[in-house]
Amino acid sequence: MAKPPPTLVKPTLDKDLDKVTYVEQAAQQVSRRIIPLGIGLFFLVLVTIFSGIYVTGQPGAALVIAASAIGAYMAMNIGANDVTNNVGAAVGARAIPLAGALALAAVFEIAGAMIAGGDVISTISKGILAPDRIEVPQAFSFAMMSALLAAAFWINIATWAKAPVSTTHSIVGAVMGAGVAAGGFSAVSWSALLGITASWMLSPLLGGAIAALILYFIEEFITYRQDKIAAAKRWVPVLIGVMTGAFATYLTIKGIGQVFRIGQTQAMLLGLGSGLLAWLGSVPLIRHQAAGLENRNQSLRKLFRLPLVFSAALLSFAHGANDVANAIGPVVAVVHATRVQEIAAAIVPPIWVTAIGAFGISMGLLLYGPRLIRLVGEQITKLNPMRAYCVSLSAATTVIFASWFGLPVSSTHIAVGAVFGVGFFREWYTRHSRRRIEYMKMKADYWEIEDTRERDPDETRRRLLVRRSHFLSIIAAWIITVPASALLAAVIFWVMFQLFL
Repeated sequence: MAKPPPTLVKPTLDKDLDKVTYVEQAAQQVSRRIIPLGIGLFFLVLVTIFSGIYVTGQPGAALVIAASAIGAYMAMNIGANDVTNNVGAAVGARAIPLAGALALAAVFEIAGAMIAGGDVISTISKGILAPDRIEVPQAFSFAMMSALLAAAFWINIATWAKAPVSTTHSIVGAVMGAGVAAGGFSAVSWSALLGITASWMLSPLLGGAIAALILYFIEEFITYRQDKIAAAKRWVPVLIGVMTGAFATYLTIKGIGQVFRIGQTQAMLLGLGSGLLAWLGSVPLIRHQAAGLENRNQSLRKLFRLPLVFSAALLSFAHGANDVANAIGPVVAVVHATRVQEIAAAIVPPIWVTAIGAFGISMGLLLYGPRLIRLVGEQITKLNPMRAYCVSLSAATTVIFASWFGLPVSSTHIAVGAVFGVGFFREWYTRHSRRRIEYMKMKADYWEIEDTRERDPDETRRRLLVRRSHFLSIIAAWIITVPASALLAAVIFWVMFQLFL
């Protein structure tokens, strides 16, 4: 049977099918943006109904319901922006898939907020503003609502721009701006602002320095040893013990310490005991995992994956316990002010308000978290499980040291600073480490490979491991966070004052 002659004319049916395919692809792109937005709006409606059940018929019910909805919106933005602190490094190191990381973070964020949230709202509700300068509780309530809305807007913009700004500094700046608008410059505690400014400088530097020191230890004592597996079996359990002890100390201070009176010495002893138990328990586990592994770096990465996932879960728990106050602190202040008509009284967060913050953070990270996870975990600097472990352990230990000295640090600054610290350290270590140079020369001699250590300096500069553009954009976002959120909060309060007061 003769074949039909070839033709350059595309069949009409194929053209129509191609058009249908383009329409389907366009619809998928639109739905990817609309579906999360719809789910988020539905969650805010549920929060409005949920809060209305608790406060309907009470004084200032409308204010409390509005503040709860705004607080839920703020919590969603915190979840979308801050989830990178907890699982970004683990995803970038490919120790856990993105979907698994989101589920892990969501569960542990809720657990941390509900179990160890405690009374962590005093700085936001009373520490930044001088309550006696704002005599009318209703004005104070509107100032807190303005701060929530401004901080949420700013974090929303930062998430859209893929800039991991500090949610803590966003809400602090917003409360400050709304306070100035409500009571003048004398209403602001400038000493607290000075402490926050100091934490800007200290937290990323401290996080980066600790991460670099941990990576230096791993490179010197494990990676560039002749018998890597034997070195890993000796030192990986020690690192696991240090990580567990650090987290146990942190959770004791932030969690159990909110229920029982536990001193810092007791917390440190409890952390030390937990670290020793983790070290003893991990020795046989690491030996079992190391059995049959080849003496190469790829094998080391396998040994660091489980500790990295464990650290991501604990970081999520700590974040839920700590940063939920950024969303619910102003809400609790509004609830209290409308009920007792006294700003300076003791404040206790209701459990239903804490639940709004906890589930709001998890909803935000599930719907919008992947954008920044890919930025911090993959685009800033290349992370393997060992380097990602350095980031997680650095974030934990930095928070503990900051809590010990009472420093108002940001978890975002610490985590991102640790990522940059790892990247900058790798640049330095690659060029200056005598052990690495000797190790690479030995490997080159063994495999009869020409020594290529002498490179063109221009080429070396082009091979920098840290993305300078991301570094500069993130630093710029940090610098403008407080003034931007403060100005936005002042404008929103002025509008609310004109409309409602």
